Amino acid sequence: MGHFRSFLDGIGFFFQGVRWVARYPRWWLFGLIPALIAFALYAAALYLLGTNALEIAAWGTPFAEGWDESARTALRAVIGLALFGAGLVLSVVTFTAVTLIVGDPFYEKLSEKVEGTYGEVPTGHELPLWKSIPRSIRDSLVTLGWLLLFTVPLFFLGFIPVVGQTVVPVLGALVSGFFLTVELTTLALERRGMARKRRFGLLRGNKAPALGFGVLLFLLFLIPFVAVIAMPAAVAGAAIMVRNRLAPSAPATGTAGAAGGDRRADPLTNPRVDPRVNPGTDRGV
Repeated sequence: MGHFRSFLDGIGFFFQGVRWVARYPRWWLFGLIPALIAFALYAAALYLLGTNALEIAAWGTPFAEGWDESARTALRAVIGLALFGAGLVLSVVTFTAVTLIVGDPFYEKLSEKVEGTYGEVPTGHELPLWKSIPRSIRDSLVTLGWLLLFTVPLFFLGFIPVVGQTVVPVLGALVSGFFLTVELTTLALERRGMARKRRFGLLRGNKAPALGFGVLLFLLFLIPFVAVIAMPAAVAGAAIMVRNRLAPSAPATGTAGAAGGDRRADPLTNPRVDPRVNPGTDRGV
C-alpha cells in the first residue's frame, strides 16, 4: 500500500507543476519555445518515416520477392507499421532529452524560478553553458543507452501473441516512464551537485514516485502535441518533486526553505508568494 501511495504522490507532483504554470502563464509560454522547436523536428522525422515505411520494409525483406503478392504485401505492411510504431515510441522516450538539450538555458531558468518560490535556490554547482550542454548531451546518450537496453528486447517480445499485447506494453510504459523522470529531474539534481550515477541511485531508491511521475508523462506524451503543452509543467513538477521528496535536505544558500520547502513559501499553499518577485537579487520575470 505504501508503494501505491508513493506512486500516486509521483503523479501528484506533475499536477503541482500544472498548477504552478497555470498560475504563472508567462513561464509556461517561456517553456514552450524549445518544446515547439523539438516538436517540429520530430514531426518532420516521423512524416518521413511514415511515408517511406513500406519502402524500408521492402528493402529489408528481399526474401519475400518470390512470395504470393498478398502475403508479401501483408508482411511488409506489418513490418512498416511496426517500424512506424517503434519510431513513435522512440520519439516519445527521447523527446524530453532532446528538448532539454535544445532548451537547456530556458528550462534551467524555469526550474530555478519554481524552486525560488519554495525558498532559497541551491547554488555553488553551476557550470558555464559551454560545459553544461556537452555534459547534458553525454548524460542523455548514456540514459538513452540504458533505455534501449530495456526497450529493444521489449520491442521484439511485443510480437509474441497475448504477452506482446498485455504484459509488454505495461513494462514498456514503466521503463520509459522511469527514464523520463531521470531526464526531467536532472536540472534540479545537478543544481545540488549530484552526478549521473548518484542521480540514478537516488531514483532507484525512490522507484514508486519516480514511476508515478514518469508513467503519467509517458502516456500523455503519446498524444500528439500534448508533449509540447505539458513540457513546462513537467519541468516544474520535477523541480517540486526533487525539492519536496527526492532531495529535501540538499543544502541551499541561506536557510529559508532549505529543508524541503517551507509551506509558508509555497506558492501552491500561500497565494501571497509570487515568483515574479523572487527574494534575493532577481526582482522580476
